[in-house]
Amino acid sequence: MKALFWSSWVVILFAYAGYPILLYLRAQFWSIPVRRASIFPQVTILLAAYNEERNLPDKLANLAALDYPADLLDVIVVSDGSVDGTNKILDAWDGPSRRSFKLPIRRGKAAALNVGAAEAKGEIIVFTDARQAIASDALKIIVENFADPCVGCVSGELMLRESPAARSAEGLGLYWRVEKNIRYWEGLVGSTVGATGALYAVRRKLFLPIPQDLILDDVYVPLQVVRQGQRVVFEPRALAWDDFMPSAKQEFHRKLRTLTGNYQLLQLAPWILTTSNPLLLQFVCHKMLRLLVPFALLCLLGSAFWLREGVYGLVLALQLFFYALAGLGIFQLQLGILSRLSSISLAFTLLNTAAGLAFVYFITGRKAIWAR
Repeated sequence: MKALFWSSWVVILFAYAGYPILLYLRAQFWSIPVRRASIFPQVTILLAAYNEERNLPDKLANLAALDYPADLLDVIVVSDGSVDGTNKILDAWDGPSRRSFKLPIRRGKAAALNVGAAEAKGEIIVFTDARQAIASDALKIIVENFADPCVGCVSGELMLRESPAARSAEGLGLYWRVEKNIRYWEGLVGSTVGATGALYAVRRKLFLPIPQDLILDDVYVPLQVVRQGQRVVFEPRALAWDDFMPSAKQEFHRKLRTLTGNYQLLQLAPWILTTSNPLLLQFVCHKMLRLLVPFALLCLLGSAFWLREGVYGLVLALQLFFYALAGLGIFQLQLGILSRLSSISLAFTLLNTAAGLAFVYFITGRKAIWAR
């Protein structure tokens, strides 16, 4: 039982502290610089949309305002079987460098992206989503990285507009900051595992068709780029803006879908866990260990309860206090520093509950579909 206790500790601590610390140290002393330059290749912006009549007008206006030569910019929107006013908006929007493709039935985001990528004219394909606004200079900044012939994919940074009223967002905000630092450090020492779905770019010649029903195109596509011998880097100056999820429940469902997507990746692309994946070690440390943490937490709680003396009793008490804070965080009470701690505890608990439930989804064959 003691072995179970300490091995659980190792998994949890390495997943959330050990790996980030090692990455940071490598990035400080063994970073690989990107040779950026001001270049202007032809670019295709690709957007898949499903029932986005509310967000699409603002998004199209945002894309039109990007600071990039208009004659070198091609925008493609694929409507994935939309049944609201999306298609009407696109009919009025179509033009010489603005093209839309309307799928008659909903086929999923992966299929929509494949359709759009096959029609892309640009040397660089930039993927984005309907809800987030892209900073006017973000496209130029992303493209600068492709001046380095070793770079095949570039991820932008998603910034979350924090609402003062959303106390539960503080813990999720901390999670996002840690996650973005990890991606940045991974890019500095070689390649990052995955990209920001709201804004990332890839050389068109490196894009391979996405498997049907794939959830995480922003992980699969970058891994395929690395597999072809080129780098995936994180560009924190290329910004896309979004709001925090309005509730912990919605963030839970978003994370559940993402973590289910990690299991799906292993099923659809088993090579990811072989030596043919140059980022095998990073993928295991960054993605797989987090899928193990929920089970390590249960083992830690159970073994501490079984032993219940000395340090084990102390750890048991701390765990129970931590989960009690998570329960307190649900009510979003204004209790000063205690509220901040409860927000962090709630975010951690929700994310790991989602990871555990994602495993259940995977083994039972339940699918998580692309939703707005």
